[in-house]
Formats: sequence, C-alpha cells, structure tokens
Amino acid sequence: MDEPTGEPGPPEPDTKETAAVGTGMTTGGLARRLGVSPTTLRSWDRRYGVGPAVRPDGRHRRWTPQDVAVLEAMCRLTAAGVPPAEAARAAREAAAGAVAAEGRAVPDDARSAASGRSPDDRACTAEEQPPSADGGPSGSGRRLQAATTLPLGDVRQECRGLARAAVRLDAPAVDGQLTSAVQRYGLAVAWEEVMVPTLHAVGRKWASSGDRYVEVEHMLSWHISTVLRRVTPVSRTAVPDSAPGPVVLACVPGEQHTLPLEALNAGLTEHGMPTRMFGAAVPAEALTAAVRRLGPAAVVLWAQARSTASLPLARHVAATQWGVRGARRHPMVVLGGPGWAGRSAQGMLRPSSLKEALSLLTARYESAAPGPVG
Repeated sequence: MDEPTGEPGPPEPDTKETAAVGTGMTTGGLARRLGVSPTTLRSWDRRYGVGPAVRPDGRHRRWTPQDVAVLEAMCRLTAAGVPPAEAARAAREAAAGAVAAEGRAVPDDARSAASGRSPDDRACTAEEQPPSADGGPSGSGRRLQAATTLPLGDVRQECRGLARAAVRLDAPAVDGQLTSAVQRYGLAVAWEEVMVPTLHAVGRKWASSGDRYVEVEHMLSWHISTVLRRVTPVSRTAVPDSAPGPVVLACVPGEQHTLPLEALNAGLTEHGMPTRMFGAAVPAEALTAAVRRLGPAAVVLWAQARSTASLPLARHVAATQWGVRGARRHPMVVLGGPGWAGRSAQGMLRPSSLKEALSLLTARYESAAPGPVG
C-alpha cells in the first residue's frame, strides 16, 4: 500500500489486518474446503491455537492463505493417523520454522513447508480426537466430540487416520490411506486390521446417530471396493483343461454386501487361483447354472444377515453335479459371513477370517481333490 500523503486523516489500518479482511477466506468457506463444520474450526482454534492469525475487531474471522496452509497440513497429518493435539503443533511449528528461516511473516509457501512434515511429527484435530482419560471435554465440546468421534476402540493408528478422513469426506486422503495400508501390510492384514474395523465403526455410528453418517459409509465402502479391485491382478494365462475349476464367489439371494467377497477375490487372485466373481444377490437358478457350467473347485456363499442365509440353498449347491456319467463331481461349499453363525452345515466349511479362507481354498485348489462320485 502507498504511503499516505497530504493532510492527516484516519489512521491507516494494519496491513495484515487489511489483507485478512479484504482477501481472507470466511470460516464457512474454509469449513467447506476442509470438509468439517464451522463449529469444529472454532473448537480447533480454542483447543489447539490454529485460528486466524489476524482477528479484526467487530468483524467476522478471515483466514489468510497461511492460516489455511496450517489447517490443511494439520488435516493431512490426522488423515495419516496422527493423534489430534500434536498435529496442530506440527503444522504450527512448520509454519513458524519457515518464518524464522526467512526472517519475515509467514510466507506464501507455508503450505509446502507444513506438508513436508512426516506423519511422525504428530498432529491431531479436535473433532476426531478420542475421549481423554477423564471423560474428555465438557459442555459443547463433549457434544461435538460425541457427534463426530467414531467408536474405534483399540485399533491400529491407520484406522484412526482412515476414519478421520472418511468423516471429513476427504476422498483423496481415504484412497491414499487404503492404498498405503495394502502396500505396507499386504491385503489380508489391511482388510482385517484396517478396513473392517473402520467399516464397523462407521456402521455403529450410523446405527446410533439416527441415520446420520450414511454418506460416510457409502463413500468409504466405494473407495474400499475401488482399492480392492485395483490390487486384484488380472490373469491372462490360459488355464489347462486338466486344471481344477475356478472358485465361484457369490452372495446369496437378497444379500447386497459384496466387500468381503471382493477382498477374498483379490486374495485368491493374488495367490494365482482362478476365480469367478458374481457379486450381490445371485438368484438361485443362476448360481446353479454357473456351477454346472464351470465345474468349480469350490463355491463361496456369502450371507451377511441371518435372514438371507439359506441352508437349503447351500445344500442344493453342494449337491449340484457335473461331468460324464460315472465320473460326476460336485463342489466344495464354503459358507462366509455372520449370517451363517449357529447354523448346522454338515460337510460345509465356515472359515472365520480372510486368512483362514485363503488358506483353506488354496489347499483345496492345490490338492484338486474331486468330490464323491455320483
């Protein structure tokens, strides 16, 4: 701004305040950008000191690009699973370090400086922070926390980061967290110790909050499905005629939950086993026709709900035969999902985890043991 000239007038406002008021982002706009509520931004300001650097008297808050960069760095760290009260500190320290290095106000490249910090630098957010040992914040802080904290319990740090990103509807962070978990731990561990606990936490939150968080569950499920399909190898090798049939994967009629089968499909393909994935709610007639046409080594039937788990259907599939007379075969039937719990299924296997299912089906395929002759 030019220096004032001529007769004295009203005192010139502080340059930083003018910039904040004139060009800064509103709290509502910043909340939409970060995927959090305005109340959450105010809570972060009170608890972690990550509010706007300039606070014009009598006016709404304005967030400068430097303020925004600090908050974006904080969100990235919490999405990586860093616990809340420390991520804010890491983001602030990164910005302060840039100031000290250049000897001036927080520079425009504070965003890159803050994002350059490792997740180990620790940071966190108020809205997703788990309750403290003494019961957590009181008053409106407790109500906000109760409304937004997912009931994760004792889980991997990656679960917390994934949950925070999902609650914020931060799709890039969700995808990055899922991909990183698979690359770091392998498919089976990523599914059982990162994806499933987070899905269960979202489901419990949905059930206890009057149908809120439906959008969180849908987005998280979609990204998990996307990552599972992305890591599923595509086999272009011709299967010899003498090789055992593929593993058929199907949800029983009326069952829409396909994610566990998608994880099993990815794992089996990773082990070099041919599969045929039929997805949700496969009609009984179509399932029987597929078994006769494919002559599978095994058929996995998934039932999430007890109401969809039909033992007569499972027995029918197990009794389905193919081949020439005198050398007929039938498939091994594997029952997957909680819907089968407590059901008597003689001669059918019911693995309790993805690892167990992979081990069982791999052994079955390698042995290529035919069923009893019909």
